[in-house]
Amino acid sequence: MTRTEARTPASAAESAAEQTRVAVSTVIFTLRRLPDSETAGVVLPLVRRTRDPHAGLWALPGGWLDVTEGLDAAASRTLAETTGLAPSYLEQLYAFGDVDRSPTRVISIVYWALIRPDASTALGDRGDGSDENVQWFDAASLPRLAFDHNDIVDYALWRLRNKVGYSRIAHGLLADEFTLAELREVYEAILGRRLDPANFRRQVENSGTLIPTDRFRTGSHRPARLYRYNQDVELADRGPLDSRH
Repeated sequence: MTRTEARTPASAAESAAEQTRVAVSTVIFTLRRLPDSETAGVVLPLVRRTRDPHAGLWALPGGWLDVTEGLDAAASRTLAETTGLAPSYLEQLYAFGDVDRSPTRVISIVYWALIRPDASTALGDRGDGSDENVQWFDAASLPRLAFDHNDIVDYALWRLRNKVGYSRIAHGLLADEFTLAELREVYEAILGRRLDPANFRRQVENSGTLIPTDRFRTGSHRPARLYRYNQDVELADRGPLDSRH
C-alpha cells in the first residue's frame, strides 16, 4: 500500500466534513380561526421551495448559517428575510442531522417561535398574490413537506404542548391584556381538547401567574375582566444558559 492510498480514508472524511453545511430553520406557531370552524387552531407559515431538491414542496422558513453570526442571530435573520415576522418568543428546539435527510450533508439547527395573532397578519393577508410562496397552514393537517420537516413540526408541537403545562408560554400567543376565555382558548388550541371553564378559571387564578386589572372587555355578553401576566415569571425556564441570550 502506498502512502497516498493509506491517507485516502482520512482524506475522504476530511473532504466530507468540509462539505457539511449548517442551516437554521424555525417553526413559527400562532393561533387563527380555522376554516369552517368557530374555534382557533395552531397554524404556522411555510415557504414554497423554488429549486431542487424538493422544488414545489412546502418547507420551514430558514437559511444557511453565516460564519460570522451566532445561532440566535441567524434564526432571527432568516425568519425576517423569509417571512418578515418578529416573534414574541424564540427558543432553540433541536439539531437534526440524519445523514440521509438531504442529498448533501446538512445539519439543521431548528428553533421554534411564537407569534401573537395581531402580528401574524403582516404575512399572507394582503390578497394580492404577493405572498403565494409563503402561506399559513393548519399544524394538525400539513401536506407532505420537504426533507424531514414534517417530523420537525411534530416535535415542535410536542414541545409546545408539554411546555404549556408548566410555564406561561401561552402568553406568547396573547396580547398584553386578555380575558380568561381568551387564555382558555389558547390552551384548548394547543392541547387539542375542550377544557372545563370553571376548573380552568380556578386553576389559573390559583397559579399566581395572573394579575387582574381594573379594565373589562365589553361586547354582546357581560363584561369580562382583563388580566395580564405577572412579568416576574418567565415565559419558560430555559435553564442556566438563558441569561446568556
